[in-house]
Amino acid sequence: MHDQIKKAAVIGSGVMGASIAAHLANAGIPTLLMDIVPKDADTKNRNQLAISAIKKLHKQNPAPFYDQHAARLITPLNLEDDLHRIKEVDWVIEVVVENLEIKQQLYQKISGFWEKGTIVSSNTSGISINEMASGCSQEFQEYFLGTHFFNPPRYMKLLEVIPGKYTKPEILEQMTRFSEKTLGKKVVRCKDTPNFIANRIGTHGMLVTLQEMIKNGYSIEEVDAVTGPAMGRPKSATFRTLDLVGIDTFYFVSNNVYEKLEDPNEKEIFNVPQLLHDLVEKGWIGEKAGQGFYKKMKTEKGKQILSLNLQTYDYEPMSKPKGASLEAAKLAKGTPKKLKALLAGGDRYAELAWNVTKQMLIYSAEKVGEIADSIVEIDEAMKWGFNWELGPFETWDAIGLEKSVKRMEAEGLTVPAWVTDWIADGHTSFYEQKEGERFYVSNGEYQELETAPEEISLAQLKAKNKVVRSNSGASLIDIGDGIACLEFHSPNNAIGADILTMIQQSTEEVKNQFDGLVIANQGRNFCVGANLMILLMEAQDEEWDEVDQIIRMFQNTMYNLKHFEKPVIAAPHRMALGGGVEVCLPADQVVASAETYYGLVEVGVGLIPAGGGCKEYMLRLSPESNPYDRDIQADVNRVFETIATAKVSTSAAHAKKLGYMRETDDFIKNEGHLIYEAKQAALKLANGYKPKGRENIRVTGSEGKAIMKLGARQMQMAGYASDHDVLIAGKLAHVLAGGDVPKGTLVSEQYMLDLEREAFLSLCGEPKTQQRMQHMLSKGKPLRN
Repeated sequence: MHDQIKKAAVIGSGVMGASIAAHLANAGIPTLLMDIVPKDADTKNRNQLAISAIKKLHKQNPAPFYDQHAARLITPLNLEDDLHRIKEVDWVIEVVVENLEIKQQLYQKISGFWEKGTIVSSNTSGISINEMASGCSQEFQEYFLGTHFFNPPRYMKLLEVIPGKYTKPEILEQMTRFSEKTLGKKVVRCKDTPNFIANRIGTHGMLVTLQEMIKNGYSIEEVDAVTGPAMGRPKSATFRTLDLVGIDTFYFVSNNVYEKLEDPNEKEIFNVPQLLHDLVEKGWIGEKAGQGFYKKMKTEKGKQILSLNLQTYDYEPMSKPKGASLEAAKLAKGTPKKLKALLAGGDRYAELAWNVTKQMLIYSAEKVGEIADSIVEIDEAMKWGFNWELGPFETWDAIGLEKSVKRMEAEGLTVPAWVTDWIADGHTSFYEQKEGERFYVSNGEYQELETAPEEISLAQLKAKNKVVRSNSGASLIDIGDGIACLEFHSPNNAIGADILTMIQQSTEEVKNQFDGLVIANQGRNFCVGANLMILLMEAQDEEWDEVDQIIRMFQNTMYNLKHFEKPVIAAPHRMALGGGVEVCLPADQVVASAETYYGLVEVGVGLIPAGGGCKEYMLRLSPESNPYDRDIQADVNRVFETIATAKVSTSAAHAKKLGYMRETDDFIKNEGHLIYEAKQAALKLANGYKPKGRENIRVTGSEGKAIMKLGARQMQMAGYASDHDVLIAGKLAHVLAGGDVPKGTLVSEQYMLDLEREAFLSLCGEPKTQQRMQHMLSKGKPLRN
């Protein structure tokens, strides 16, 4: 048996197969991508389907690759000439059309070349794993299982792993470990039942929603207003999700369950309504067809989104539903409070939310034991596969288990006996938190929820009284083994005086008590920058001494962090922008989540980086040790362009390409393991650590500044930059060049910080910069003025 997956083969180069191959390439795994030979292919084009699929990957949005160069790891092949090459690989993934007979025929062919030890899996979204491989030997079936990726594979974290009746336990363990660590997946074990877990519960929920809409005359916009963020679901809600998934795909998935169910009541729920029949017949199957429940139209005013009138089948301008319950949910903070506010609203939207929720909860409870061993797999599958904030049983706890069950029973619904028995035994929730550990109901009693050592939860550590110091913006937490973690928890994790104060206090604590510091958090985003509201208010009041003090505090804190006597690891995830990047720059190493969108974006609000961002990039490009005769102007120009155009990386790998991260910085695929891996990096550096010494920077001076300013003017002449953009670019060029000094001059870090601060202060006084700041705060997007 192979200990590791070093090479893979993907059979089927459709959207899903090609995207799985792309994600394997993201993980550095050479992959053979195979498909049939096109009927009209000549001898030179027998691999055409796979070749075309790889080309399409480069054009897809969102991008399936972390870095386009990863495509070189995918080899296009065909099944007629190349199937024997599966002998080279450790894992074969079948991703062909969802047809049992076709899959069975393919497995017969695969088994002819298969060698013992090679893992084979199907990406089916619902066909029986045991039926697919039924014609193959038992030895083959010992290495066979289901691995159901969710689309798009790079971004959707869920991987449903479905063992067959003969699958070896060690193969299941190997695939789980590999998928979590190397592919960054959240693995949920499923039973071999129709549509497994996520699609079974999710399809049921969508069909119930459709039936409620048809029965009570809700519009598409009304349903989406209720079943999106108000319920802790994605913005795509119900109908945008169906358009994205493909109405034809949803139709197939629903029918797959319908055909396999025996219970007439359950079968009726999966009976696809006439509406979907009609849309599939018309070819209005969603975004891939240009129209579905919604349609994008080009008008004189630009792009307009129209919605389908379900009575006339005409597309009409969208309406914006308004109701007391929707407003209450919008104002509430956090999903549990949003749900409670929505359900308590007493209007037709509250009624829709309740009717959909109660059926989903009861159905999920009925399926425990049938589709999954416990409530945990069902909750996790829905959170990671459908991007729900709360799983069904977490939702039930959030709205009040006893109260909601009483309401269900008063309305004539039958709640599964295990739920009513659990309540009768005096329990008020499915989950319980005790002494920092989480428990869940299993077979009529609480069982501890076990987590892997790599999954460090800051919330649980705080519940175990591991907080060393804390204020309103941040906390220092003991994460064990002599390492502390500095967690931001201000609104949006924006950096203000509270966070800066806690960084200063944390270094004192770490100096005396710990061997290293990790800067990380488990918020939605790592850090979206400095607190812009405070800055704008001080600038509008012309409190320049206050603004100067804010910038000095930021600069001094970052400078001291850089030269701290213990190792510092920064572990960003998702959005790390502006000041969020400047917090990472002083660290000895960055250990980022692969999905980190990283950039110095201050120009978007009319400013330049002033927390050491400019200084750090120039220090990396031109340290004192840089030979005087080595011309770095081209490198400086690239940094200038990156900052002046506020480029944000599309991944951590891309951040390296943009020069935001160093070669020594690292990134990991599984965001849930981020703090653990950062901790390991800190421990590694702690042994014999020596703090960074002070070093001067060799700058390009007035000559380099002129070259950068010329580039800005050329962008203006081409129509890409406004007068204010050119003004900002001039200030940035002045800082990056080291001011008006001769080329090759050595300057100190403090000198560069002073240049940053002076430029920042002067821009704060510009009316157009203040307009940009105001626009960002009110609209959430940059203003071009």
